[in-house]
Amino acid sequence: MLQFDILTIFPDAFDSVFGESIIKRAQDKKKVKICVHDLRAFTKDKHHKVDDKPFGGGPGMVMQPQPIFDAVKKIKGKRKAKVLLMTPSGKPFNQKKAHRLAKEKNLIIICGHYEGVDERVRDYIVDESISIGDYVLTGGEIPAMVIVDSVSRLLPGVLGRENSLTDESFERQLLEYPQYTRPANFIGMKVPDVLLSGNHKSIKEWRLRQSILRTKKIRPDLSTFAQPKVTR
Repeated sequence: MLQFDILTIFPDAFDSVFGESIIKRAQDKKKVKICVHDLRAFTKDKHHKVDDKPFGGGPGMVMQPQPIFDAVKKIKGKRKAKVLLMTPSGKPFNQKKAHRLAKEKNLIIICGHYEGVDERVRDYIVDESISIGDYVLTGGEIPAMVIVDSVSRLLPGVLGRENSLTDESFERQLLEYPQYTRPANFIGMKVPDVLLSGNHKSIKEWRLRQSILRTKKIRPDLSTFAQPKVTR
């Protein structure tokens, strides 16, 4: 079982996301354990303050090191855990990284806020700083949800069909092929004939060709890999 410990100043933000669908089932099946911790519970300030003005001046507030250090120390204890910081200045998150994190036993995720966290947090207790994209959000809660969701679904027994993972976008540096369902003819828009043919070899080849075409069109940065050969 993989345990996630999330440090946040908005613990209620996670209730609806983790209480539905696949993530809820993963918890019910004891494939993952998700613990959300209110960072304010670890502050020594009588007003439960977790931020202060930045040294050197500038706008906004910076999250103080003390509550984060104490929280990580208490949660981690003697366990071996990887500490992640959600921040726009982190390394890009991708499917390869998700697979690597899925091999861990315990992930402690720090949700940054305001102008960020005191750099001493990053220097002394964080193992890896992660960004989910080249944009700025109001806090690290949504990125933390992304990490939990993308990593959890890779764990054995979480998804109904394990082999469905191999066909998803980014698993082979390819975007997923187009998908269709009933009806075969919807107000004149028809499903490609090959998908109705029952010829599994032709269907597999069509899907691979479509994945390559879609990747070249939408994500040409991914199409620099050695592309799989398609039987003509």
